[in-house]
Amino acid sequence: MNPAPLAIKAVDYIVAFAGALALTFILTPIVREMNRRFGMVDRPDSRRINKVPIPRGGGLALFLGVMVSYSIFALATGRPPLQGDGVSADTFWKLSAIAAGVVALGYADDKYGLSPKAKLAGQIVAAVLAWGCVGLGFGRLWPNLPAWLDCPLTVFWIVGAVNAFNLIDGLDGLASGIAFIATLGMAGTLFIIKNPQSTLFYFAFAGGLLGFLRYNYNPASVFLGDSGSMFIGFILATLPLISQVPNSFLVSVGVPLLAMGVPIFDTALAIIRRSIRHIIRRRDKADAVGNDKVMTADVDHLHHRILRAAGLNQRKAAWTLYLITATGVGIGLVAAALKSHTSGLWLLAVAFACFVVFKNMARIELYDAGRLLNSVAHNRTTAARRRRARLAVPLYLGCDIALLIASFFIMMWAVHQPLTAPVLRLGLLIRVFSVFVFLVFFKVYRTVWSRAMLSNYIRLAFACFFGSFLGGGGVFFAPSINPSAIFRVTAGYAALSFSLLAALRLARSVVRDVFYALDCSRLKGRKDVSRILVYGAGLRYRTFRRELVRTTSVNSRIIVGLLDDDILLRGHYIGGIRIEGTLAEAPEIINRLNVDTVVVACEISREWLKIVKDTLAPTGVRVTHFTFQESDV
Repeated sequence: MNPAPLAIKAVDYIVAFAGALALTFILTPIVREMNRRFGMVDRPDSRRINKVPIPRGGGLALFLGVMVSYSIFALATGRPPLQGDGVSADTFWKLSAIAAGVVALGYADDKYGLSPKAKLAGQIVAAVLAWGCVGLGFGRLWPNLPAWLDCPLTVFWIVGAVNAFNLIDGLDGLASGIAFIATLGMAGTLFIIKNPQSTLFYFAFAGGLLGFLRYNYNPASVFLGDSGSMFIGFILATLPLISQVPNSFLVSVGVPLLAMGVPIFDTALAIIRRSIRHIIRRRDKADAVGNDKVMTADVDHLHHRILRAAGLNQRKAAWTLYLITATGVGIGLVAAALKSHTSGLWLLAVAFACFVVFKNMARIELYDAGRLLNSVAHNRTTAARRRRARLAVPLYLGCDIALLIASFFIMMWAVHQPLTAPVLRLGLLIRVFSVFVFLVFFKVYRTVWSRAMLSNYIRLAFACFFGSFLGGGGVFFAPSINPSAIFRVTAGYAALSFSLLAALRLARSVVRDVFYALDCSRLKGRKDVSRILVYGAGLRYRTFRRELVRTTSVNSRIIVGLLDDDILLRGHYIGGIRIEGTLAEAPEIINRLNVDTVVVACEISREWLKIVKDTLAPTGVRVTHFTFQESDV
């Protein structure tokens, strides 16, 4: 049985904070010069932001400053170093030993440059030891969680946090500043729920971070290195497990996730980005080196993007991410104070964060995904086309049957009909089979849906309508099925099944347009892009635009506007491109939009083509004619 926790006074927090701050402040310049003599220096290169050589491995000073000062404080006061339900007296000493191993692993990487796999193996060993020897895990949050699931979940949590701070450490003071804000936020949450005994070490850790930040803030004279970033991630992952509150997801997981939101999102995006690039390189039969390996560094982290997109310096970029972290922490603190609304506020914060990230920060990943999908969809080798032809119909068949089954369950739920055994055995089978038969009868599976017209979708609607009502009649006369609400289910099933089947067939063009829009947003910021004005807004223009979409991954051309001699179309949009005016207004439009090339994408006579050429000649732009193959005029 654990002894009752000792009362903590304000002076205890101050001493723990000040002791770690002072010792880290003293040790950092010593460790910095020692590492310089050891040759542990980050030299400027194409990926690094620093312009002068700066010593790395400063995390050793942070580790010693925090752990040594807090150990002396705990021994001098006679209090347990860590307090909380289920925390033993030697938890801190075991945790310190494992943290020392993490720092040693990082320091060896700072000195010798270990392979990513070796570092990952060491991190997993440290996480397993924290679970097995220290007893850290999610057992108090979820008491019924079995050990075989608790262990991998704990390892994933710790290793994920370690690598998150390792990856985000790319600007002066960024990782240490975010960790400082996160530590104070997690401590504040424990104060709000009236559990201050668990926060003493938080204050010591915050003091050490602040002491190190004095030398790590821009312009930095020392870097954390892997020894520091991995130590920070390890501590911030294990502290919530130590101070875990039973049956409180927000305190144990929610607030730490919000506090570490920036590095976690950055890590998730890095994994997605590098995985996609690795697949693309392998498809191109090239060596997967450099930025194309999942565990190799690149220059597309959040801080790199902010520096490029907003034109900020290092300080302003770091403060932008500080502000994002502080916002997440603030939402977590408010949620902890409003206990009855905690889950709603936490989910709102996560939803808002996802929206911001994918709207403003995930465009590179979406573009890379578009490149991958485009390379698969538009691989024009004979073998690839044959494979797609063989798979197209079976794929549609499987998806259609799944959607028809889903439509049945949705409609039965909507009209509050019970799913009895006869309903599932006869009703479901009859309705799905009837619609499927009419889909075959109306030749739905012989239609090229990427080039479908309105008549094709009308045929699809007729198939769903007749099939649904034929199935409804069969259900009406089937034994052991309640005939009530059959008409409502039948009508709703016809409408819902058509909506889902049509949406499936429209999805390809929608996805294609989305990735083309992403490609356009990528090209708008480049200076070496050819800006195209298209004359003609009819079907041939759509064909020309589709050809550009097919070459998304290597495209360097962008349509900036349309011309059409129908004056009623002026100001309207086709495929997201604005119709700027008529041919007579072309010179002024070309000058305003800084056009390089005019593509004639309509069927015209030779005489009119000569008029087009004479009209555009004074502008000096290139003029081409697209007749399913582009050629100069």
